[in-house]
Amino acid sequence: MIELRNVSRLYHRGADEVHALEHVSLAIPAGRFVALMGPSGSGKSTLLNILAGLDRPTEGEVSVAGRKLGDLSEDELAAFRAAHMGFVFQFFNLIPVLSARENVELPLLLTSLGKPQRRERAETALRIVGLAERGGHMPGQLSGGEQQRTAIARAIVTDPEIVVADEPTGDLDAKNAEEVLGLLRTLKQEFGKTVVIVTHDPRAERYVDEVMLLDKGVYQGAHPGGAPTSAGSGHGVAR
Repeated sequence: MIELRNVSRLYHRGADEVHALEHVSLAIPAGRFVALMGPSGSGKSTLLNILAGLDRPTEGEVSVAGRKLGDLSEDELAAFRAAHMGFVFQFFNLIPVLSARENVELPLLLTSLGKPQRRERAETALRIVGLAERGGHMPGQLSGGEQQRTAIARAIVTDPEIVVADEPTGDLDAKNAEEVLGLLRTLKQEFGKTVVIVTHDPRAERYVDEVMLLDKGVYQGAHPGGAPTSAGSGHGVAR
């Protein structure tokens, strides 16, 4: 589903060069739940942004769902993200003047669906994340865990193949963090989503199929997480 070949990302900060990623090669098969982990500044979020098509590498090749992202124009890349990717962020990014249901509907405004179909899709997504009765509530009336689950519903409402999440438990207490990690695992197990998260949360290791480690922009390899996996499933590959 996702393959990076010799990917590097270089930033210029004044006169300095910052090597956020250096010659990273890895593969994430379809239907896996993977955590990108490592110290602060190790390049995890940069890597997530590149594989999600939010940023472009300085060098190397990124293939997602059979498409080489480097071959796509900015407009084509935006359309690709809309069709294939769902995004979850640490701070929820909900619009406070819209209800939970209206927040979930937002990605569907870019589609040709009519209002009844958008509402039905949004209610289905809220039901999947356990918030069927909370759709009419405003974000300020929801707990932190409920807001993050609303954000996950928004990420899956378009039925993307891939869900990417940057520190999805970083602003949650322990109980809500466990619930969100369990929900992300459910998306993988019951709905076949490929889920990739960046996290510092050690609890995540119990939920994911695989942990991929980075340090100072260099891919250090992978080890299995604690989630049970089916026989014959693929593994991330370091080359």
